[in-house]
Amino acid sequence: MNAGDDSIREAYHGLSDWLHWTPPDHFNLKRREAEVLFRRLGITFAVYGDGGNPERLIPFDLIPRILSKEEWGFLEAGLEQRVRVLNMFLADLYHDQEILRAGVLPERFVLTNDFYLPEMQGVRVPGDTYTHIAGVDLVRVGENDFYVLEDNARTPSGVSYMLENREIMMRLFPDLFASHSVAPVETYPDELLETLCDAAPACCDGTPTVAVMTPGRFNSAYFEHSFLADKMGVELVEGQDLFVKDDTVFMRTTRGPQRVDVIYRRVDDAFLDPLVFNPDSVLGVPGLMNVYRSGRVAIANAVGTGIADDKAVYTYVPDMIRFYLDEEPILKNVPTWRCEAEDDCAYVLEHLPELVVKEVHGSGGYGMLVGPAASKREREEFAARIKANPCNYIAQPTLALSTCPTFVENGIAPRHVDFRPFVLSGKNVRIVKGGLTRVALRSGSLVVNSSQGGGTKDTWVLSQ
Repeated sequence: MNAGDDSIREAYHGLSDWLHWTPPDHFNLKRREAEVLFRRLGITFAVYGDGGNPERLIPFDLIPRILSKEEWGFLEAGLEQRVRVLNMFLADLYHDQEILRAGVLPERFVLTNDFYLPEMQGVRVPGDTYTHIAGVDLVRVGENDFYVLEDNARTPSGVSYMLENREIMMRLFPDLFASHSVAPVETYPDELLETLCDAAPACCDGTPTVAVMTPGRFNSAYFEHSFLADKMGVELVEGQDLFVKDDTVFMRTTRGPQRVDVIYRRVDDAFLDPLVFNPDSVLGVPGLMNVYRSGRVAIANAVGTGIADDKAVYTYVPDMIRFYLDEEPILKNVPTWRCEAEDDCAYVLEHLPELVVKEVHGSGGYGMLVGPAASKREREEFAARIKANPCNYIAQPTLALSTCPTFVENGIAPRHVDFRPFVLSGKNVRIVKGGLTRVALRSGSLVVNSSQGGGTKDTWVLSQ
């Protein structure tokens, strides 16, 4: 909220005055109201491995994060450029592989990656769009520098929290909203449905039938799956609700079988089709991949997009932008060391107390080491893991992440945040003016994941 010279940033003037005049008791009352609303709406996430009931309310902070119209314009241009290139990379990788032949990415680096799927080689997808829904994690460092922390091109989650956070803030603080020109985010479900319809196969006649495919109610993001299906007005299905017949995917309904044209899948690749991938999967649909490869059903995001999620492949995205577009990246990458490179690995092992180390396939804040916050024993154990399998790790500097005012038990205090906007790619690129701000609620913590004790904030993009 404060600029480097301790003045209030222009976008925060109204909020600063509101915070100054609002008594602490009012915040406590509104926080209790928010918890009641979250419970009533069933807004939960699951944490595995802690024992007991894994379902929890996601911590929600009452103080919004605000971005100016100019800041958003910069981010929007950078996000569109980045996601466009990720789609170009995936289309190239699964067809001509020009980027590999040019030596921009090492072949061994990609073709031996667990998330590269040979089963997708040569498969055409509508519009060459592979990642229809992308979530790009951003951090702000210093006054105006935004960095991309990682790309989520497979099954990005969190958009339901973005939408519900906005609804709850509008209920709790209507006067604050009235004093700001906040761009809407509630159009997202309609724009998502349009994007999914854009992906319909050529054989589809009329309005495409779209379904959201979930692993089931025990999945950590099940609330989001059911929420989005409800908001879009489409069916929420599990693998057992679908079947393949005559090279077509059908869903079982009370009115009999109904053809499905587009599947918005929230099931990982390995479990989609037991005849092609994991034979023990009970979450998928036998024969689904045959229908998909024949072009008679669309799957969003496309099968095989996980390679673009890889944290080592992430390090090459700026090179991809130069290769495919002949442009400089608008959004910077965080400087990253790849432990598979001998020199990088030696540097990382020597500087573990200063670095954040991540598994290349990790997510949710698991499998990572925050060097400055780790004990000597934890660093030693992690060093042994890196030495045993260096290709599995990347490392990044501990950035001085920006903070936002946050309501904590002893008042209002700064807490570190990141930001995940959502990019929809179909016939057009659609980006709602907002996203999910995640906040590290523990003092000094840099880990914002809800599974690791983080919370969320509403994000306001000012329209003027």
